[in-house]
Amino acid sequence: MTPLKTFQNLSEPKQKRITQAAVEEFSEKGFTGASINAIVKNLGIAKGSIFQYFGDKQGLFLFVFNQAMEMVKDYLRTVRDQTEDEELFSRLEKTLLAGVHFLREHPRLYTLYLKVLFESQIPFRNKILASLRSYSHEYLYSLLETAKDRGELRENIDLDKTSFVLDAIMDRFLQAQAIQYLDAGLGLYKTDEENARDWIAGIVDIMRIGIGCEK
Repeated sequence: MTPLKTFQNLSEPKQKRITQAAVEEFSEKGFTGASINAIVKNLGIAKGSIFQYFGDKQGLFLFVFNQAMEMVKDYLRTVRDQTEDEELFSRLEKTLLAGVHFLREHPRLYTLYLKVLFESQIPFRNKILASLRSYSHEYLYSLLETAKDRGELRENIDLDKTSFVLDAIMDRFLQAQAIQYLDAGLGLYKTDEENARDWIAGIVDIMRIGIGCEK
């Protein structure tokens, strides 16, 4: 979602302040519970300004969510480009590590994603999640396709199904670090980096056994 020209004309510091205030409100209360009144009170601006910048509450939410997802995509593109010459399982390991680092460096943005994932009342939720899953599939599929061309995967493996399974595993691993009831008592919730790396190594080893070419 592109904000209105009135927002684009603001100075960069003011844009960042508004974006940050919206992220804090939406990540804490979700779309339904978030209040425009609370956001403008925190910023010290007129309520009408938000509508002049984004049209409505949905426009503001879509803008900040899109900003967050573009940051995630930047992380993934960096991993993809920097690991181009590495074998698949090294690339998957570094993709998971990038996810862990994003979660730690931008906890509110990851919480915003979780709000969309679990808040069924968001009217545009299905469209957002479909777009996210499609991007994740394309990213993983591209890694798998390269690996298949290099002879790193089992023969006749279905890349769509493999991408689907890997996406589910990787997403679930990150969720368990942020949501306690998804931890299942395994020590992943708010775990330290050393344990996260150990888990990633183990998960990637399982992936290698499952889809790697037989030696």
